[in-house]
Amino acid sequence: MEEAVGSPKDKQPTCFSDFVFIGKDSNILTVEVINKIEKAVKGKDWVELVSIVKDIKKKISITTVKIAVTGDSGNGLSSFINTLRLIGHEEEDSAPIGVVRTTQEPAPYFSSEFPNVELWDLPGTGVTSQSMENYLHEMGFDNYDLIIIIASEQFSSNHVKLAKAMQRMRRRFYVVWTKLDRDLSSSPLSEPQLLQSIQKNIWESLQKEGVKEPPIFLVSSMEPLAYGFPELRKMLQDDISNSRNDSLLETFFLICEKTINDKVESIKMCIEADNLRNDFEISDPDNLGECQKVFQEKFGVDDKSLHQLALIMGQPEAYYIDAKQSQVIRMYPHGDSTLSWLYHSGAQVFFKNFDSVYCCFNHNHHRHKQQKCVLEDVAEETKKILRKIVKDTIILP
Repeated sequence: MEEAVGSPKDKQPTCFSDFVFIGKDSNILTVEVINKIEKAVKGKDWVELVSIVKDIKKKISITTVKIAVTGDSGNGLSSFINTLRLIGHEEEDSAPIGVVRTTQEPAPYFSSEFPNVELWDLPGTGVTSQSMENYLHEMGFDNYDLIIIIASEQFSSNHVKLAKAMQRMRRRFYVVWTKLDRDLSSSPLSEPQLLQSIQKNIWESLQKEGVKEPPIFLVSSMEPLAYGFPELRKMLQDDISNSRNDSLLETFFLICEKTINDKVESIKMCIEADNLRNDFEISDPDNLGECQKVFQEKFGVDDKSLHQLALIMGQPEAYYIDAKQSQVIRMYPHGDSTLSWLYHSGAQVFFKNFDSVYCCFNHNHHRHKQQKCVLEDVAEETKKILRKIVKDTIILP
């Protein structure tokens, strides 16, 4: 397997619970916060879990998103950044432009158009004679949340290599073709034909190297409100928001799912030891309906808990109904025993040819199997409800 290129200098992960990696400088998902999340999930404390998510939401809303602008030298990287920021090239804090190479070191720029966003103007791939691999390492692309690959005149092999590297590194990226005004003034093709021709050329070049089609925008740095710029701005705003929330959701779900899985394994040990009656006060462990009800209470997805959750979320009616619809757990009638389930499933034919000792052993095996099946159903639907809790909390005002 080909390894991702780029080694971030400020991301030295610390292993926690063998599955979550926390950035050294993280002030959001700290070990303390993760412990609180685990405790809330274990204790089915929805009030505390929602409170934790809301607190993280506040912090992550002001987290800086880093966007790198790269491409071949001379493609208009700095001009694109100025136009995206809606400022003139002559303004004091504009990115320097010129006919010669002007960007020798990565430089950050800011804009009121994109609060808490750093637009990094990177040196073009032609600034040095170093190989593309060295360029990728030197620029530290792992440090950026989104990459914009700028091209003009031709979609070169360097552009393809950059796109291929971003896909390999699982980095979200766009391809932006600049200087469209110049292309339109010099091409014999009509505008629709030219736009189609440029996009087709970019797509075919990427397709040959197995790169999935990224968002492609054709723009003119001379006209910030024309051509593909409005669509680019809209997608950029959406991706900036998503890049903040997605990282939160991904790690949050890892923590919650790991906690739930640990709880499942613990209960499975009780099932194997035939301790459901003593440890969980299940009067009839053969009664799958009773097992389901107790498991739901243990995971906090019984009717009473879901009603409380609906009130916490401030959506007493809609949220409870949605949560119950999400909780499509196979219903096991309270009068239905494991042995009865086996009989009605046709398993009685299987037992006829075996003595009573083996039959009893086999009954225990199938009873445990069905109890685990009920447990796993409840656990999976608990995860679905947890996802809904986190997503709904994040989009709340």
